[in-house]
Amino acid sequence: MRRLTVLLRWVLLLAFGPASATYAQNVPPQKPRVTRILFLLDASGSMLAPWEGRARMDVAKSLLAKMADSLNAYPNLELALRPYGHLYGKEENNCEDSRLEVPFAAKNAKAIKDKLQQIEPRGNTPITYSLQQAANDFPADKTARNVLILITDGLESCKGDPCATSIALQRKHIFLKPFVIGIGAEKEFGKQLECLGQYYNAADVKTFRQVLDNVIAQTLNKTTVSINLTDEAGKPVESNVNMTFVNNVTETPEYNYVHYRDAQGKPDVLDIDALQSYDLVINTVPPVRQANLAIRPGKANVLTYKTPQGTLALQSPNITPNPYGKVQAVVRAQGNPATVVSLGFGTRQKLLAGNYEVELLTLPRIVRRISIKQGQETAVTYDAPGTLNIVTDLKGYGSIYRLNNDESQTWVYNLPEGSSKVNLPMQPGAYRLVFRTATATGSKFTDVRNFTIRSGQTSSVSMFGK
Repeated sequence: MRRLTVLLRWVLLLAFGPASATYAQNVPPQKPRVTRILFLLDASGSMLAPWEGRARMDVAKSLLAKMADSLNAYPNLELALRPYGHLYGKEENNCEDSRLEVPFAAKNAKAIKDKLQQIEPRGNTPITYSLQQAANDFPADKTARNVLILITDGLESCKGDPCATSIALQRKHIFLKPFVIGIGAEKEFGKQLECLGQYYNAADVKTFRQVLDNVIAQTLNKTTVSINLTDEAGKPVESNVNMTFVNNVTETPEYNYVHYRDAQGKPDVLDIDALQSYDLVINTVPPVRQANLAIRPGKANVLTYKTPQGTLALQSPNITPNPYGKVQAVVRAQGNPATVVSLGFGTRQKLLAGNYEVELLTLPRIVRRISIKQGQETAVTYDAPGTLNIVTDLKGYGSIYRLNNDESQTWVYNLPEGSSKVNLPMQPGAYRLVFRTATATGSKFTDVRNFTIRSGQTSSVSMFGK
């Protein structure tokens, strides 16, 4: 325990960690945050089993007592003890055999040690019920860090679903991702418990002691993360991008930061609570998502990701006034139908380096295939439109088609049924108008006219009613 004592003394010099991620994100609290650790201890009958010459329960009691002593003088720290399976014999099959024996308080090591001496293993393993009750053990304090450490040698014996319960309570921000320590257990045992939280397999007493020390160190040590954003060559040139740390258990955003890099090109240091697991969303356009960040608790972590960016410039043709008004464009990654971003012409947008399709919402629509490169600007424009003026005012059914070089035609626009008279801005090119009046008595009375649109000019087309 000497190593742990030295570690805890060193931790006294450190802040408790980041601001509450649940409410005022990234803003340090006005007073030091309280960390609350609830020991959820298995006291079911199986804990009487021998373990290297002693009962499992005796080993757990001894190490927890020493742990409580080591933590007793720690500031802004409160401990509590909830055993289960200790109130009723196994023959009673009681699935509500769980009780908070030592409520949260500062410097309560003696109360915990005294209660540990009184507990004797007896009954069931109601893990789910104990988790549900533990939700009421933590005081209502939105700024606190609530930590649950489950120590067990068995699986749920009361037909509950501890994994679903744990996740539900995490989503409600009752406690952070729990620690689960399986003692004297086989590897297969852990596969059924790792869904509750961070699972550790303490197959022997020495490992149990090390795991318990490690869990406490993770809980109390300060963890920092620096995010290094680079170009394709690994040069630290990217910055000023929003980054979201998403809790990948609850799927909720825990921290939002706008990336900063100092004059020497070094990213700044962020306080991140290591008692949760995260995905990082780097909100470039399109975003980059890194799953399961490899954050080492109690360490200064530096994580590097390539996010090379260039600029797309949408430039309107030099024509005043523009018959189109404000033209929009839809940007998609090549080969992917999902919209990356929608932009108006006259704007610039940073994009992640790569190949894109830019669909211009002109008439007809135009698709440009472009390549965005690191640090470069790529311009996209369109030809100045001309105007189609249909002077005949007829009710009927008609469409406009673009004539292609291979003599095929592509649909462009349907005329309104109430009146064929329109004034449409269109891109330069060859077109065909196909129209039949509503009063015509057969398809043979369809009127077909070819016409040409030129930039800055008006093309008038008239039709004959039949």
